[in-house]
Amino acid sequence: MNIGLLVITAIFVIAMVIGIPIAFVLGLVPLLYLILFRGVPLMAIASRLYGGIDNYVLLALPFFILAGNIMNHTGITKDLVNFSRLLVGRVRGALAQVNIVVSIFFAGLTGAAVADTAAIGSILIPAMIEEGYTPEYSAAVTTASSIIGPIIPPSIIMVIYASVTGESVGALFMGGFIPGLLVALSLMALAYYYAVKENHPKRTEPIPIDEALRIVRRSLVALMVPLIIIGGILSGLFTPTEAAAIACFYAFLIGVFYYRTLKLKDLVDSLINAGIVAATILIIISTSQVFSMVLTLERIPEQIAKLLTSFITNKYLFLLFVNILFFFMGMIMEIAATVIMLTPILLPVAISYGIHPLHFALVMLVNLNIGLTTPPVGVCLFTAVPIAKVPLERIVSKVMPFVAAEMVAVLLITYIPELILFLPRATGYLK
Repeated sequence: MNIGLLVITAIFVIAMVIGIPIAFVLGLVPLLYLILFRGVPLMAIASRLYGGIDNYVLLALPFFILAGNIMNHTGITKDLVNFSRLLVGRVRGALAQVNIVVSIFFAGLTGAAVADTAAIGSILIPAMIEEGYTPEYSAAVTTASSIIGPIIPPSIIMVIYASVTGESVGALFMGGFIPGLLVALSLMALAYYYAVKENHPKRTEPIPIDEALRIVRRSLVALMVPLIIIGGILSGLFTPTEAAAIACFYAFLIGVFYYRTLKLKDLVDSLINAGIVAATILIIISTSQVFSMVLTLERIPEQIAKLLTSFITNKYLFLLFVNILFFFMGMIMEIAATVIMLTPILLPVAISYGIHPLHFALVMLVNLNIGLTTPPVGVCLFTAVPIAKVPLERIVSKVMPFVAAEMVAVLLITYIPELILFLPRATGYLK
């Protein structure tokens, strides 16, 4: 490694530590290196910036984000909560179980953990507190279960991963189902343990059959969203980008004509928010291309591959190493930036060990999503704080056992690849 690269690496680390936004760090710091030490012309860098987001798959991002925003304005969350109560309301610790189950259903609407925390938390955290759960436990369950959203399709981070690697979005979506359900089951098992230990309440009164049918009927309107998206992609009727656009249109129709709660102001707010969130992600993707130029010119992936293979003797040790690395990176860095930075470096090494690319992808994405619930960067934690009205550190102490349960699910999918590969094979995405 030359002196120029060492200097820029030091500046990169310092910029991250002092809190400069990752988009600027990924763009400006490597830009200095390329101009000052490698003489790369500005036109080439500008071309790389544009090329990073000139990808049809990325059009799905703003559409999925917009669909989720519109859904949040329709009142659909309450219907999903009621449906989840119908399913698991008689289990001890029912509201905690409802919190987790509704995250499974909500995953099919937004694909974003923060949206899950905000939408579900605003309803269930106060309800749990009123029923006798502590505020910190209520927030911890909500925060931990919110990562199911980006794992079960549709998933925004899977679209980003596909844009970086060229992996099939459909294959990634199919690969996420079983890991997402495993994460949910691990959380439900721990919540049940706490429910028995601390004698949490459960629903004892039965729901009348006509009320149950009404709940199911209203919930089906919401549950049609993932069916439209996944069914359309699997059948070949439309691409993931077209599926995202259709999901937006469907969300608009049910918001206006079925729920009749979607107002013009809500639609405008949804469009603005979707634009801001999508632009933030796209800027990170674009500037990361400058970072990747440094990696390419300095042959860093090759050097790291040689270093890793020199002391890691088999794929099982490699998988353990990357899981530790992903967990640490998830704690300190935004997930999209981590995917963009680490994937070009580690994916070729994984393939050299005989690890299936789709298996590696889901191990990476599930593990990094756990970082959304861990300090210091865990955005879902910060989202839950004002809802629960308790200090962050009290939520952290309660959420860590749930993080440990999620890591059990990560280890299962790490060392049993078929948990990821089975559905993509069954649906024809893998041979």
